[in-house]
Amino acid sequence: MQKENAIEVKEVKKTFRLYKDKGNSLKEKILFKERNDYEVRTILKGISFDVRKGEAIGLIGHNGCGKSTTLKLLTKIIYPDSGTIEISGRVSSLLELGAGFHPDMSGRDNIYINASIFGLTRREIDERVDEIIEFSELGHYIDSPVRTYSSGMYMRLAFSVAINVNADVLLIDEILAVGDLNFQTKCLKKLQQIKKEGATIVIVSHSMEQIETICDRCIWLNGGKIEEDGLPGYVHRKYLEFMGDYSFAESAAPDKKELCEGEAAAESGIDVLEEARKRFERRGSGDVWIDKVYCTDAKGTEKKVFLTGEDMHINISYVVNCPAEVCIYIGILRMDYMLCYGTDSYSEEKKLFKLDHSGILKLYFPKLELLPSQYMIDIHLTDKEGNEIDMYNEAAIFQVYFQTKETGMFKMTHQWIEKQH
Repeated sequence: MQKENAIEVKEVKKTFRLYKDKGNSLKEKILFKERNDYEVRTILKGISFDVRKGEAIGLIGHNGCGKSTTLKLLTKIIYPDSGTIEISGRVSSLLELGAGFHPDMSGRDNIYINASIFGLTRREIDERVDEIIEFSELGHYIDSPVRTYSSGMYMRLAFSVAINVNADVLLIDEILAVGDLNFQTKCLKKLQQIKKEGATIVIVSHSMEQIETICDRCIWLNGGKIEEDGLPGYVHRKYLEFMGDYSFAESAAPDKKELCEGEAAAESGIDVLEEARKRFERRGSGDVWIDKVYCTDAKGTEKKVFLTGEDMHINISYVVNCPAEVCIYIGILRMDYMLCYGTDSYSEEKKLFKLDHSGILKLYFPKLELLPSQYMIDIHLTDKEGNEIDMYNEAAIFQVYFQTKETGMFKMTHQWIEKQH
């Protein structure tokens, strides 16, 4: 193992058996042999990477790509089928928070039990117990049985123990959303402090912002292999572009096959529009039907991932069943349903669109000012009086990324000024 490295992973492979209907007893295994059929699934296909001492890296990738499996291999909860893993120093893992807690014992007693699992001696725990209790913010509840704790209190105690054992290597799996906002902020500050003190950190997270805040490097796992390894901003851009094609939600409007089937149904006297509206929870008169909503860049290329400051067009493809004058409302929401921006053509420009044949309407955003997040688009068509013609919520999804540390919803034009006295 190289002296400068804290972790070395060499050609690690891991497979799992997925049983279709495994027999639990000896009798079942003998009488129902067919129940023991299984499928071998390869999760990791020979990955290799090194982590230097004092380096913080993030592991990203879509669900099932092998992130958590890699972390469990590093903690030696499971072992590789082939390849080697070497780690230098004491390891603290934040995977299954509270594993080993006894519900009938107090929080204080469980600190001693859990910390000893991480390799601390009684004397070392005595030196840290007050710091752990203070960090957990449990106060007088620390001497109550753990079974009386809320889930948030339970997780905070477990996190406080794991993060205060002065480990050389800290392994974290998707558990940074512990407690309220103030406690989460304190956890992130603690991680940054641990990093400054020279600890090596490996984080599995779907939060690009967390990884870019804490990590020096990012590894993207895809299909059991390392797709990209480099600076977080660069790797995240590649990953988001990939995910834009791989897993973002498509428009919920019927595809061509469904429309053809609908035409056949219409000949049989079935109201196709009404059936589609029920399926997709659409409301309105149906005089104009939104067929598809999608985003394009300045060149007209359809995209689902945009850079802050890039041009973006929202395209609304529609079908006219009965000529109508319509007002268009567009709402842009984060995935937590926070409305980030909304506007409509009538209140803004007193504009009604006279639609008498199918086509495409566009809303152009020059220099998109949204900051990194995933967003949904709602489209509502109404008449002048506000009566619904078609309402299509979550019609499309797009992602925004950026490479600075600005946070919030919008990029605001600003300038730093130094005033000399």
